[in-house]
Amino acid sequence: MAAIDVRDVTFGYAGRSVVEDVSFEVEAGAFLGLVGPNGSGKTTLLELMIGLRRPDRGTVSLFGVPAAEFDEGERIGYVPQDVANADEAMPITVSEVVRMGRYPRRLFGRFSEADRRAVEAAMERVGIADLADRRVGRLSGGQRQRVFIARALAGEADLLALDEPTTGVDAESRESFYELLHELNAGGITVVLIEHDIGVVTTHASEVACLNRELYFHGSPEAFVETDALAEAYGGSQHVVHHDH
Repeated sequence: MAAIDVRDVTFGYAGRSVVEDVSFEVEAGAFLGLVGPNGSGKTTLLELMIGLRRPDRGTVSLFGVPAAEFDEGERIGYVPQDVANADEAMPITVSEVVRMGRYPRRLFGRFSEADRRAVEAAMERVGIADLADRRVGRLSGGQRQRVFIARALAGEADLLALDEPTTGVDAESRESFYELLHELNAGGITVVLIEHDIGVVTTHASEVACLNRELYFHGSPEAFVETDALAEAYGGSQHVVHHDH
């Protein structure tokens, strides 16, 4: 079964199409890198893919269910673009954020021992167990990203959707972050990633979708770098810089 099935999807604002006649599938367990120039509709498409927006035309299904009817939101972990820029005065702690991932799964509103273990395991898995009592606003951008991934893992998410998660994050943290995503994907979690660094996408993703309002390419990274889709979507001469990590 496909984790996400996008069929003939069009969406626009104020009469202007931002996403136009896009169709493709993301198989369960895949790692999709979504690339395209600024303003190409990537974030809008991602929001359509996970049911945060409804298409003007076409359909989106999540795990075989129409997105408009999908009621298992805990299966989707969404990390939006601005998470790394959390307000420094935010009083909530790391463990409190991660606990939020358990809310849809709690019985009778109670936080059980199983919930506690799930939260601790999620923080341990992403390497932030030692930050449990720290305020989120006082963490680095890379640490904040891990907090929100841990929240998704605590909720037993099957799909992670991330919108340029390493913007403003230092190079060392970026590297360890993508190693974490690779490990989570290898463990069976489907990953959909918007990333401006195309070399990172072709290095880590199992498939690439290239968008500039229309879908210019969907397939393997190896096939992507052999096509003209990148130059066509970006409207000029483009090349991929590979990352040897």
